[in-house]
Amino acid sequence: MKDFKTRIEKYHLHKAHPEKLQFEIYDLHEYRKRSAEKAAVAHSHSYYQIIWFFDNEGTHHVDFESYKIQKNMIFFISKDRVHAFDDNLDINGWLIHFNESFFMHTDVDVFLKHNIFNAQENPCYSIDDETAETASLYMKLMRKELLQRHQFGYEDTIRFSLKSLLINLERVHQKNLQKQLSFTNHYELQFVHYKELVEENYKKGLSVKAYADLLHISSKTLNTITKKMAEKSASQIITDRVILQAKRLLKFTSLQIGEIAFRIGFEDPSYFVKYFKRQVGSAPNHYRNEI
Repeated sequence: MKDFKTRIEKYHLHKAHPEKLQFEIYDLHEYRKRSAEKAAVAHSHSYYQIIWFFDNEGTHHVDFESYKIQKNMIFFISKDRVHAFDDNLDINGWLIHFNESFFMHTDVDVFLKHNIFNAQENPCYSIDDETAETASLYMKLMRKELLQRHQFGYEDTIRFSLKSLLINLERVHQKNLQKQLSFTNHYELQFVHYKELVEENYKKGLSVKAYADLLHISSKTLNTITKKMAEKSASQIITDRVILQAKRLLKFTSLQIGEIAFRIGFEDPSYFVKYFKRQVGSAPNHYRNEI
């Protein structure tokens, strides 16, 4: 009989000790041996995670997809994203954990957070040997600073090194996609700010106008931005996030449909069923059975 799961297990970084540095680096091989079965069960975090696999070995599961691990493949796991390791404990690489507070919330930080860690279709990619060598230098610097936490400015050194690492990785990624990397495009920055607000508020049922007001723009302007940046209306961005959470709860928990509806902000379960079916093409129960 299948175990009844009421929630997706969620882990935290130094939650009981906010005075600690909200950042850690782990040897992936040692971490997997220590976490064993726990990390192989679908779970999420309240922090951000970077997983760097050194070798072609095994599979990593993120939300509804499984990815064959390749040499120097890096996964960017955002807050609340569901993922799981496979059963293989004999893997090599690095694991970085850091909390929201480690972002400095400049325009660049907002861009990094929402273009790297919230790439729903592509949460991972492999880097070439030259990029891996550069990334290793940043890893070495951050690990060195972690060993001298009494030194002046060590936290800022780690923070800026992490930011530099992410920028270098994203430069390579964008180059491979033949996209122009820009932190000054006004629409782009407004779009990622909108995505950030949706992430924080999607369970509250806010209207597009309410989000536009929070951004100090009109609903029309917000729709212009989302259509230009994502080829979707502002309301569809909200809907996509609600449906994503519904799918996660349907796949990774045994909750009743009514309870899932309540958890994502629906007071009427029957309306949720119609809403889900309209967006996905099948009723929640049918979707659950299919997956």
